[in-house]
Amino acid sequence: MVADVEWARLRKGLRFGQVFVGTVVKVPRPGAIGIFVDIGLSVGGFVDVLLLPSDGEYWPAEGTVADFEIWWADSRQQIRLKPSDSRYLRTDFTDFVERFRPSWPADVGQPVRDSGPVTPEELRTLFRSAGSSASFP
Repeated sequence: MVADVEWARLRKGLRFGQVFVGTVVKVPRPGAIGIFVDIGLSVGGFVDVLLLPSDGEYWPAEGTVADFEIWWADSRQQIRLKPSDSRYLRTDFTDFVERFRPSWPADVGQPVRDSGPVTPEELRTLFRSAGSSASFP
């Protein structure tokens, strides 16, 4: 974990859609959580399960080197990524973006901003709409 000042400085230089070559370093529960990616910065990268194929068999394995784009970064001191390679994206990614992040095309190239943490209710709504079987309190 980096100091808040370092995270703020680092985040100022990040842009949505910015591409990093990353190495998948951990796939804790294929099909359930997401993957952790080392993109060569002092903070970690993470690809959420919602952006990956529904079948964990098609997720990039540990050690996979691929291009990843900045999808989000907030106060959690973690860079949220999306795979650039369509093999590692959910099959309905275009529809997903239209429903949950229609501003994505316009966001690409813009500075990363912090809209604050996602609320539990926002997570519940997102998971219900995405058809996840995960349960939230």
